[in-house]
Amino acid sequence: MQWAGRCMAGQLTFMHSVDKNEFWTALLEKAYAKLDGSYESLKGGRTCEDMVDFTGGVSEFFDLRKVLPNLFSIMLKASQRGLLMGCSIDADPNQLEARSTNGLVMGHAYSITSVLLMDIDTPSMSGKMPMVRIRNPWGNEAKWKGRWSDQSREWSLIPNSQKESMGLTLDDDGEFWMSFDDFSKNFEKLEISSLGPDSLEEDELDGNKRWEGHTENGEWIPRVNAGGCRNYLDTFWTNPQYRVTFTEPDDDDDDDLCTMLVGVLQKDRRKKRNEGLDMLTIGYVIYKLGDENHGPLDVKFFKYNASYAKSPSFINLREVYGRHKLSPGIYVIIPSTFEPHQKGDYLLRIFTEKANETNEMNE
Repeated sequence: MQWAGRCMAGQLTFMHSVDKNEFWTALLEKAYAKLDGSYESLKGGRTCEDMVDFTGGVSEFFDLRKVLPNLFSIMLKASQRGLLMGCSIDADPNQLEARSTNGLVMGHAYSITSVLLMDIDTPSMSGKMPMVRIRNPWGNEAKWKGRWSDQSREWSLIPNSQKESMGLTLDDDGEFWMSFDDFSKNFEKLEISSLGPDSLEEDELDGNKRWEGHTENGEWIPRVNAGGCRNYLDTFWTNPQYRVTFTEPDDDDDDDLCTMLVGVLQKDRRKKRNEGLDMLTIGYVIYKLGDENHGPLDVKFFKYNASYAKSPSFINLREVYGRHKLSPGIYVIIPSTFEPHQKGDYLLRIFTEKANETNEMNE
């Protein structure tokens, strides 16, 4: 079965299922490696990149080392809507996928398979406990060893009916439960992939309206339109410029604001690793206009006008993403590399709750 995937000595080298006669995972991995140029191109990266590739959605990143008061609410809503979630702990620079004493693996991608409020009534606590179910893709005994782990005494205090409704299994399958408190203390990164606007039918949206989506393919060309970030004012104005017009606020926004999700994705950089090319440092800046008929913005405009919003940072990741609340009006989004005169292809994606007018501002 050499055709099924990457093999060595008659065994699948990378992705495989517990059932040795099952090949769909290896075939899927092989197709993904072919898309990116090689198996080596799949090494490293972030969980959210894979989630974006397989769903066409956009991903949000959360740093669990910072205080995020509504984080469980965000995760619970994401789980209820079937969004993909992943979590991880920063790698140990001295050891590849080091295991900590609590059973968790550092520098390793975990998936989150359920988030819920568990009814609990024990001598020490009662009420609803926020819980998170996590899966180690290794699918073995490498699991969490703390509270609510497979061998934890806490489960003996929970009625069987509750455990059945949660789908609790205590096998060496890589899946385990943690309290939300332990989850947020032990994991450091959370990534949530929002499904794209075309991924659900209207009757599946549970009363929520479909996102309005718009995409623009573009290219940064040195000495032409690769102007770098605003630090390089003399060339920044040459970057591609995209005008977005909002005519009315979101239906349920108390402040009469419009929601806009912006993602700038640099294309095919993994495929070009064998050429010695790494990820560019990318980001975007948003400006507000007052004149509907304004043409491409020149250096004078940027010299005397401050930005209205921007990407969370300029960073050397495949995609930068931001969520913004804007008053109705006309805006210009400028995607760019950090330094000028760098060559690369990009995809600009804009999702809004209400319909908008979007077009590139060309000379």
